[in-house]
Amino acid sequence: MSSIEQATDGLLARRAADGDGVAFGVLVRRHAPFWRAFATRLLRSAGDAEDCVQESLITAWEQLPKLQEPDKVRAWVTTIVSRKATDRIRSRRFTDPIDDLEVPAKGLDPERAAVQRSQLDALGAVLAALPEEQRTIWLLREVAGESYDDIAAHLGVPVDTVRGRLARARRTVIDRMKDWR
Repeated sequence: MSSIEQATDGLLARRAADGDGVAFGVLVRRHAPFWRAFATRLLRSAGDAEDCVQESLITAWEQLPKLQEPDKVRAWVTTIVSRKATDRIRSRRFTDPIDDLEVPAKGLDPERAAVQRSQLDALGAVLAALPEEQRTIWLLREVAGESYDDIAAHLGVPVDTVRGRLARARRTVIDRMKDWR
């Protein structure tokens, strides 16, 4: 393994911010599987997830010189992926090609499938309205299934901050989704 492969995320991010494409490539290889899995869980489509991650990496490459905390590059790109995924969810319309729609679970009647789709749309709107810090933590915990410690490490915040933001996000989601219970 080369020395660049062993470099910290912070060092790689600083080098990439200075235009080092090799350093950026190492970051991508190191973290892309996580970002793809995260986007796939959000979007429920491997193809959309791949596109979302690619768009996010382009944005990250362009914005790297503005990154103030290079050691938190993984969390920073995860936030970009989250935003891009949210944008994709918002842009979905009922006029999307039928091949892109998910098939309801076997035995699920059309009415129940429509209700589930409406619930997901409502949840998407609630999540989009959350403050970015709360939305990111909610998605990392509830969708990606990450532990509080992992989320704190990814975002570079104390575990208590993660717990507080998650609690506020959960209260908001529960309150705004109460009509769907």
